[in-house]
Amino acid sequence: MKLTYHGHSVVTIAFDNGQKVLIDPFINGNDATDLKAETVTTDWVLITHGHSDHIGDMVDIAIRNEAPVISVVEVCQYATRKGVPKTHGMNIGGAYEFPFGKVTLVQAHHSSGIEEDGTTIYMGNPAGIIIQAEGKTIYHAGDTALFGDMALLGEQFDIDVAFLPIGDNFTMGPQDAATAAGLLQAKKAVPVHYNTFPLIKQDPQDFIKLLPAGVGKGLMIGESITI
Repeated sequence: MKLTYHGHSVVTIAFDNGQKVLIDPFINGNDATDLKAETVTTDWVLITHGHSDHIGDMVDIAIRNEAPVISVVEVCQYATRKGVPKTHGMNIGGAYEFPFGKVTLVQAHHSSGIEEDGTTIYMGNPAGIIIQAEGKTIYHAGDTALFGDMALLGEQFDIDVAFLPIGDNFTMGPQDAATAAGLLQAKKAVPVHYNTFPLIKQDPQDFIKLLPAGVGKGLMIGESITI
């Protein structure tokens, strides 16, 4: 499968079976991406949590591609109200087998809500996403602080690639993210959620240098890895 980083927390996964998923499609309003919301294609849209820099262009992309949205129930309810015809609501600890592979939602220590017309809409619990497909396991942590139960995830799942936020201020910084990579026992750890805004400016090498040789993998925007 081919994993591509598109800036901020946007990741696409192209599976060998022809299926494609798009995670956290924050495109319009994001200067640090190589995608265009009006032309991006996908079969599925996965959302970690309901902040505007993660939901992003979910509605338009899902409608145009007839792509189901997979997320916690509250995000899916929001998507339905916005006209998305197909959603699959889940919750923390739940797993489901989709045509592209198995998705498990795991905890993330963060918040989740979006403001519209001066009112904050509650978007349920934030989540991390674990995808098991084609003999590989991918973990997208979403936005999260470091938490000790990452060690349990490392025991339960044989994680090939972990996408971990390093921006600090709103999420883990490089040091905590490096600790997380160790707890997760991830074979590869890719930094995300940094340098999009001044408050989360980071040098990804500060994260990579804290990891064992060969574990950290910084991806340029639009760069891919194949596993």
